[in-house]
Amino acid sequence: MAKTTFQSVILAKHPKMNMVPGVTFKLTTNPILTADDLHDGQVLLETLYISIDPAMRGWIEEGSASYRPSVEISVEVGAVMVGVVIANVLVSKAPTISAGQKVFTFNAGWTELAITDAANVTPINLPNGAKLTDSLGILGFSGLCAYFGLIKEADIKAGDLVVVSGAAGAIGTAACQIALLKGAKVLGTVGTDEKVGYLQELGCDALNYKDEDFAKKFKQKTDGLIDIFFDNVGGKILDLALSRAKPRAKFVLCGATSLYNSGNTATIENYLDIIFKSIRLQGYFMNEYADQFAVTTKILAQWLAEGKLKRSETIIKGGLAVAEEALAGIFTGTNTGKLLVQVKEEN
Repeated sequence: MAKTTFQSVILAKHPKMNMVPGVTFKLTTNPILTADDLHDGQVLLETLYISIDPAMRGWIEEGSASYRPSVEISVEVGAVMVGVVIANVLVSKAPTISAGQKVFTFNAGWTELAITDAANVTPINLPNGAKLTDSLGILGFSGLCAYFGLIKEADIKAGDLVVVSGAAGAIGTAACQIALLKGAKVLGTVGTDEKVGYLQELGCDALNYKDEDFAKKFKQKTDGLIDIFFDNVGGKILDLALSRAKPRAKFVLCGATSLYNSGNTATIENYLDIIFKSIRLQGYFMNEYADQFAVTTKILAQWLAEGKLKRSETIIKGGLAVAEEALAGIFTGTNTGKLLVQVKEEN
């Protein structure tokens, strides 16, 4: 019997601090979408994977100043949670997209089915040896963000001491590996001993920031002082790194996960180190390098095919019902590498 409904996840309430399961989001049921609902130039998408990213926390903040506007609440219907997804094209009324193609898009979100203009989707063309999920991980935004941060913003050199916070996350694992490829010495900070072991397998040195002797060990590991700090976390680790920086060290500020879900504001105790050591703190937005995405993806794909880069991903099964839990979990260390929710099996 043909399905008559599909499910979506809507934002039910802007969180004040931590997201609350069953309160922040709500699972809804909708009448099925079919080819009859399409206009010319549109496609009907079936979601396969949802990308779970720390930045999403900012998107659901009331009055957010994020680069992605806050998801607006509608008392009547709510709004589908936004996010990047990998989808299968079920039906196309556009000459540029064919049914059966795999695409990624920001215009579907947390929903089993969606209709959008063909201009809003990007066909996925996988290089040899790549998986479909790589397009959201090591060959997607995660790998690109790490590459541009280290190569373009920090101008990494062989022999540099590079410290990566949040080093077992999607961007962190990519940054660690790219830094190693460029001949740097790499120290990653993570939240479990298991993740310390994982980074060591990749060839990095690593520390668990929850260790009671973390600050002491961090100072020992950075005895040569830090050339580049690739920051995904902010907070106390950023402050500690400032105290261990070389003169004219480069601090690339990619994220601040310690702040997104805590209600805290950013403070820097070691502010004077920035002045006295002429440290450069550089925030950046990956889309500034959009014209270099294609050529950089080819570089990353070649490294992946040659075994110089290893994919790292955590895929949570269970569909939309587990998406809210997955987003909350990214702030408590659920994942190693790229975090994805599988909505439907690949064909």
